Amino acid sequence: MKKKEVPQDHSNLASANIKDMVYAVDENGEYTTELSTGWEPKTIALDNAIKEIEARVEDARQRVLKNETSPIEYYMELHKMDLPILASYVGLWKWRVKRHFKPSVFKGLSDRTLQKYADVFEVTMEQLKHFES
Repeated sequence: MKKKEVPQDHSNLASANIKDMVYAVDENGEYTTELSTGWEPKTIALDNAIKEIEARVEDARQRVLKNETSPIEYYMELHKMDLPILASYVGLWKWRVKRHFKPSVFKGLSDRTLQKYADVFEVTMEQLKHFES
């Protein structure tokens, strides 16, 4: 695409002054870079991804409130992590982290283990233990 044809559509990222660098052809027919505030297909994809993340966070929140999962799963979703990433951050096996999602297991976790999770999620141990939302 030519430099003057680089899309400058409005997106959520544009309002945060974030721009993408894209390659375009200049007036001399040579490749150069140009900044783009976004383009509609990318905006739609990002909006859909954000809505899906928000839905997963809300689902986890509701499951914590119903005592179907522990706050660890909620905070994992809130911080846009998955099980392997969270396990690596807290230095535990994935199966152990997944086991900590069980409310009965969560209640028996040591303060040392809870502190690992609290540090990763940047919350206090009290916030982790006494989930309120």
